[in-house]
Order: sequence, then structure tokens, then C-alpha cells
Amino acid sequence: MKNVFISIIVSIAIAASGYFIGQTMYNAKVAINTAEVKGLAERKVKADLVNWRLNFKVASNNKEDLSKLYSDAEKIQEDIITLLLQSGLKKEEINIGVISYSPIEFRDRDQKLVDQQHQLSNDIEIQTKKVDLISSVRSSMNKLIAKGIDINNFEPEYRFTSLNDIKPDMLKEATQNARVAANEFAQNAGIKVGSIRSAIQGNFVIRDVGEDYSDTKKIDKYVRVVTSITFYLTD
Repeated sequence: MKNVFISIIVSIAIAASGYFIGQTMYNAKVAINTAEVKGLAERKVKADLVNWRLNFKVASNNKEDLSKLYSDAEKIQEDIITLLLQSGLKKEEINIGVISYSPIEFRDRDQKLVDQQHQLSNDIEIQTKKVDLISSVRSSMNKLIAKGIDINNFEPEYRFTSLNDIKPDMLKEATQNARVAANEFAQNAGIKVGSIRSAIQGNFVIRDVGEDYSDTKKIDKYVRVVTSITFYLTD
């Protein structure tokens, strides 16, 4: 009888231990059930800085004209600066380079010198936050070009430099959008979304509106970030 009683106790103990092991395995399985979703946040922004470069040159085939060329170059430079200031730019926004001399030789197939050119040129660079002003200022350069002045009017580069100001709100929005996506998945599956297990922040990408790659051609731009978030799922 004693042996029978001991056998019953052992059987109960084994059954109980089996139950607790089963519960532990079940709870562990629930705990690692997760859903990974992506959250997108996008903002339309406006460039807040523009870099623009002008280049002008004067040239002659006679080296004896160098003195006059320097005088002409200085006069052209003065005219450009005056026009820039009259258009609304400030002196501190204009960086004037140094007039440089470049001799150019033209040779035939036998490397015999057939002609030469003596050229003076200079760069003028503008950096300003007046992004809306540059378009009209660029157009004003046509007045000097119409006078026969050789000016290269390069495309301006529009930049958005205030990304850090909008990062926190965009990351918050991306996280909220990720949770919305997770809730939709969980609702269809008859479960609930719990806390965040892990999160990976994607890179912030700036693109010109209507462009796939460029980020400096236009004043209007889009900023976007995609986050990958893993949520715990519960019953």
C-alpha cells in the first residue's frame, strides 16, 4: 500500500512539473512573437542656403595687351559687384577671387605654334540665405552679357541646412506610423501590439521636388526617413 501511495505522489509530481514546463514554453513563445514594420515620415521643406558662382574672362591674341586686359578685368569685376549689390546682396555674401592669367597655345599636327591667346579670368562666389533673390540676380547678369562681357553664369546650388530642427518630430511621426501599421496587422490576426522590442532608424534623405537623385537644383525639397521597428505581440 505504501508503495502504491508513493507511486501516486510521484505521478502527480511528474504531471505538475509537465504542466509548468508547458506553461513556461507557452509564455516564452508569446514573448518572442513579434512584428517588424516600417514607418515613413516625410516633410516638404524649402532651401535655406544657396551657393552661386560667376566666372568672367577677357582675352587677346597679343601679349602686349596684358596691361589693358588687367584694366578691363578690374572694370568688369567692379561692374559685376556693383550689380550684385544693387540687386540686394550684401558685401559679406560675396567672395571675390584673384584675377589669374592663363596663356593658351594653338599648334598644328606638327606641333608648330600657329596662334596663342592670353586670358585673364576670375571667379566670384555668392553664399546667401536669400534663396528667393538669386533667380532675379542671375537674370540681371544678362545686362553685362549683352555688352559683350564673357560671363559664365553657373547654376546655383540650393541647400537645406536645418535638418536637425525637424529630426525629432519626423522620428516621432515615423514611429507612430509604424505602430499604426503594426496595429492593423495585429487586428487582422486577433492579437495586440505591445511595447517596442527594437528600432532601427534609417537615413534622412533630401531630394529636390520631382527629382529622384538631385538635392541642390531646386528651392523646394522633400525630406524623408523610414524607421524599422519590431513590436512585441501579445494575446
